[in-house]
Amino acid sequence: MGPAQDETLQVDHYLPAKPSLLVAVVTETYPPEVNGVAATLSRVVDGLRQRGHQLQLVRPRQTDTETGAGEAGFAEVLMRGLSIPRYPQLKMGLPARRELQRLWATQRPDVVHIVTEGPLGWSALQAARHLKLPVVSDFRTNFHAYSAHYGVGWLRTPVMAYLRKFHNRTHSTMVPTQMLRRELAEAGFERLRVVARGVDTRRFTPERRSEALRAQWGAGPHTLVALCVRRLVAEKNLGLMLDAAAAMRAQHPALRLVLVGDGPERARLQQRCPDAVFSGERHGDDLARHYASADVFLFASMTETFGNVVPEAMASGLAVVAYDHAAAGQLIRHGENGLLARPAEPSDFCSVARRAATDRAVLREMGACARGSVLSLDWDRIVDAVEVEYASAMASPGQRSAVGWKPALPIG
Repeated sequence: MGPAQDETLQVDHYLPAKPSLLVAVVTETYPPEVNGVAATLSRVVDGLRQRGHQLQLVRPRQTDTETGAGEAGFAEVLMRGLSIPRYPQLKMGLPARRELQRLWATQRPDVVHIVTEGPLGWSALQAARHLKLPVVSDFRTNFHAYSAHYGVGWLRTPVMAYLRKFHNRTHSTMVPTQMLRRELAEAGFERLRVVARGVDTRRFTPERRSEALRAQWGAGPHTLVALCVRRLVAEKNLGLMLDAAAAMRAQHPALRLVLVGDGPERARLQQRCPDAVFSGERHGDDLARHYASADVFLFASMTETFGNVVPEAMASGLAVVAYDHAAAGQLIRHGENGLLARPAEPSDFCSVARRAATDRAVLREMGACARGSVLSLDWDRIVDAVEVEYASAMASPGQRSAVGWKPALPIG
């Protein structure tokens, strides 16, 4: 990590007179980091920029030598960070309240959008409140649920208390599903707004199916291929995914299991299932080909707030086997465009997976229906909803922000 310094001064010349809004987005993860939060946020940022908004992206420096991107209407403010235990490629931002107060006193944003709740996010919240800036937040990661997977389940209560305190100090908290909104409301979270996630249906499409890629996996035209696209980490319930694949193999002995992704659990998974294909991380059109070249998607996680891989698989024409939870619970109609298991019941998940392996024709029909189900998840609609939250926060009493700006959609 490089020496500590005030790194907010490098961005002054990148931001011209605003055509619409100056939005400060604070996050501790962003591409090229690979996770659902980073991927979703980058699409929202791109959508806001396309609408003429100026973006000030505040995040930890990902490498010691990294310099922030800067161009007309977009500036990255890189802050100090520390590597996260077990995830050395990810950084946790360090407290930076004073730096952010100085930055925002001279380059005053119209709204502050806090994506993650770590020390950097907390600093942003404190700085924004001190300057009376409108603040909205996202609830994107179930940190309170992850604690059980790392032997520190006793942290769940204090972590949830912190998250509640954090989000209840913002104008509104955007959550991806009604199910999560209800869960958080019962836990005392206030002013929750459902803002779904989008999917690129032009990239993720059945048309990218590749028999050549299937052949590399050892799969012929009639071989059933089960796919899992995940970070290979403990909280993703990958052991159950392997159990489900074994149950499917009882119905279809030639089943090929393909795992796309990487992480600290890879070696253990390879040892347990040496016949599986481990493809590593894949991106862009290459990732889309992997989706489209499979026949069924296995998603055993119960720690997601959404699970971007679910609509990506559905858009690619795959039937998804998942728990009735998060994105799957919202998007899948059991037996019509996918298959759902009762939440947190491993035996039911394996039973449903076994059913998926019994009839490939039915799987294809569900996959075709799955694609139709997500065609309306257009990113423009998601950005519309984000803009509505910005406008609502800016219009709230006591906020010193731009006057007169309204989104394309009415508030209400």
